Amino acid sequence: MKPSKIPEQCLMLLYLGRWLVLSSVVGALAGVASSALLVSLDWATATRVGHPWLVWLLPLAGLAVGLLYHHFGKSVEGGNNLLIDEIHDPQRIVPRRMGPLILIGTVVTHLFGGSAGREGTAVQMGGVLADMVTRVCKLDKEDRRILLMAGISAGFASVFGTPLAGAIFGLEVLAIGRLRYDAILPCFFAAIIADQLPGLLGVHHTHYAIPFVPQISLIVLGATIVAGIVFGLVGMFFATATHGLSRLFKRWIGYAPMRPFVGGAIVALAAMLLATDKYLGLGIPTIVASFSQPLPAFDFFGKFIFTIVTLASGFKGGEVTPLFFIGATLGNALSYVLALPLPVLAGLGFVAVFAGAANTPIASTIMAIELFGPEIGVLAAIACIVSYLFSGHAGIYRAQLIGDGKFLRLPDGSPRSGISGFRRSAAKRSSDKKEVVAEERDD
Repeated sequence: MKPSKIPEQCLMLLYLGRWLVLSSVVGALAGVASSALLVSLDWATATRVGHPWLVWLLPLAGLAVGLLYHHFGKSVEGGNNLLIDEIHDPQRIVPRRMGPLILIGTVVTHLFGGSAGREGTAVQMGGVLADMVTRVCKLDKEDRRILLMAGISAGFASVFGTPLAGAIFGLEVLAIGRLRYDAILPCFFAAIIADQLPGLLGVHHTHYAIPFVPQISLIVLGATIVAGIVFGLVGMFFATATHGLSRLFKRWIGYAPMRPFVGGAIVALAAMLLATDKYLGLGIPTIVASFSQPLPAFDFFGKFIFTIVTLASGFKGGEVTPLFFIGATLGNALSYVLALPLPVLAGLGFVAVFAGAANTPIASTIMAIELFGPEIGVLAAIACIVSYLFSGHAGIYRAQLIGDGKFLRLPDGSPRSGISGFRRSAAKRSSDKKEVVAEERDD
């Protein structure tokens, strides 16, 4: 093939224009969808708080969500993992029903008091809308991969108000230790556009304040490293416990719609026995309070238990906001023993537990800078990286591959990085798919 006589920069202008248009459309659609989600969740939360008795209907709400997915949503039950799988190995268009189903399921979860997040919903809606664009524009598999990544970035950015972190999240979440630079322009532009829409539509994000960040010293660095280790271990335990309890629910309860019914009953009963609703829903008031005042040291554990029961039993939403709650309150508790200010530890926990659980240290560090200011950047980077390393190769997203492992070798001496890591994780993913198909048949 003869080399093109057109200068590379001219070809790049065509590439730039094409992807700016496509990513702008995806970003705008995802931003509008996330705005609708945020408004809906504000209404659901306010209604639940105003009518505390609604939590007693959580089992019935779980049954309703279970029946909805059992009859209409088996093809989209994988959620975020389905999107990640389609990026790794495009097979079919993401069903359009994923968007309305996850929105309805999430609003119902929050209306009746389930402990869940919102990022999973925003990401799935962003992915569905991105795939609709690929269908209309008749894009090939490679372009479809890139636009799906842009949809993930746009959903994440718009629901949290963190455009740079959202862009990096879409690039970083696919494989441990690898970034997809071929999608860097669409992911960033889609995230930036999507982030603008909630504000333009009158929807605003929560603000967190860290008034003072100490100067770097050996004591400060040491405390940050110790905190990062704790955050990473908690992130690992969260991912492992959620997956493990999900398997137990499937083993013990054969009929899928009954799983969220039982999970909802456990959550409602626990809320009554503890005489508190702070572990229900998103828990934003407690997250905000963790930056300004000492809280009970067990708050992080309460949210941990409520969330894994909610999500493992089949309720819809996401893991990230509960991870923010767990991290912020855990950091608050660590302020009793570590030589760092309470707001700083709350902020570090906010992002670092998420970094460990999702294996996204770069996105989490940038999120800290966007939410709390550039002064915390160095400490956030240390905490997120250490958390990422100490969380092992577990993660909340089962479809996540292993690009470059966190360790050079496994205990048995086999390599844990590079192509071999991709092959092993791809084989595991194939096995997981077979398990999911078998489970759906059993259901």
